[in-house]
Amino acid sequence: MAFSFAQMGNDLYTGKKSFDIIGRRRLWYMISLGLVALSIVLLVTVKLNLGIEFRGGSEFVVSNTATTTSEPAQRALDEIESGQVARVSVVGGSSVRIQTEPLGAEETSALAEGLAQAYDVDVSQVTSSFVGPTWGADVTTKAVQSLVIFLAIVTVVMTLYFRTWSMAVAAIITLLGDLAITVGLYAVIGFEVTPGTMIGFLTILGYSLYDTVVVFDKVRENTVNVLDQRRVTYAEAANLAVNQTIVRSINTSVVAVLPVASILFVGAFLLGAGTLRDISLALFIGMIVSTVSSIFLAAPLEVTLRLRRKAYQKHTEEVLAQRAKEGLDEDDVQISSADVTGRVVRTLPGGHLGQGAQPRRRKK
Repeated sequence: MAFSFAQMGNDLYTGKKSFDIIGRRRLWYMISLGLVALSIVLLVTVKLNLGIEFRGGSEFVVSNTATTTSEPAQRALDEIESGQVARVSVVGGSSVRIQTEPLGAEETSALAEGLAQAYDVDVSQVTSSFVGPTWGADVTTKAVQSLVIFLAIVTVVMTLYFRTWSMAVAAIITLLGDLAITVGLYAVIGFEVTPGTMIGFLTILGYSLYDTVVVFDKVRENTVNVLDQRRVTYAEAANLAVNQTIVRSINTSVVAVLPVASILFVGAFLLGAGTLRDISLALFIGMIVSTVSSIFLAAPLEVTLRLRRKAYQKHTEEVLAQRAKEGLDEDDVQISSADVTGRVVRTLPGGHLGQGAQPRRRKK
């Protein structure tokens, strides 16, 4: 029988099929911590390839060149300032960007003429600019300040929206993990970190929260009155919610990642270095990482925090005791959508019970 993604999504939603994501949460924690630790090691050893906006220096752009190799630029720089290594990148296919350490006015003028001769173009085709390191420091400071303010506001809003601090804390921890892993992968690839990259990193925060809120909204719907019954534990109801949102998360991610991948391809292979490439790479990595973490980290982490409360610990013990009394073990219990929507959840204002609660058409 051919595989049907739609049928699989329906089976996951009703509980006919289920992945034990919450039950294996320790495994996901170990993997996440390992990836974050690896990212930190990469940032310390490999380090980020900071753009000129952050480290400061002189930049030259040679337009309409016959060749885009780096050797002519390095030879021209050696004649002006020996010991420096020119950072050469292709821009737009026929232009070359050369970045050096800060140069004086005379050195800048001399290097511009040398680059014109090296690439066999008129000196008017060579433009130069100087960026001081304080500009990059200001950008970094403001980015950190924006991040702290953003996290504070999100924590308050999510706590009020979900009426519990555990979901807000789990979302923030997941978000920071997504950011750390994305930055680590960026260090491995070696693309320059520019203001465009910073924009991409900050955009990831919103996408990560979107995925997490979708999952948490379903968890809340499935567990509104979970303490009022003795058939399903909080972890089991939350696990069903995660399974019910897997297909939606994957579909949303694919739709979002495909155009970003196209932009990344155009920016990296056709246009060369530039803002388009810097933003799209950060978004491409961050969207994939955010989708995975919303399923395998955010929800399991929220369950761990929730189960630290005595009321939920007692409830879990009572459910397991009831099953033991009935002679049921873990393999005999299958949590379905009917168990959750029929016995656990009573809708609150603004809530809904999903497709299963919709009226069915009468057969003619």
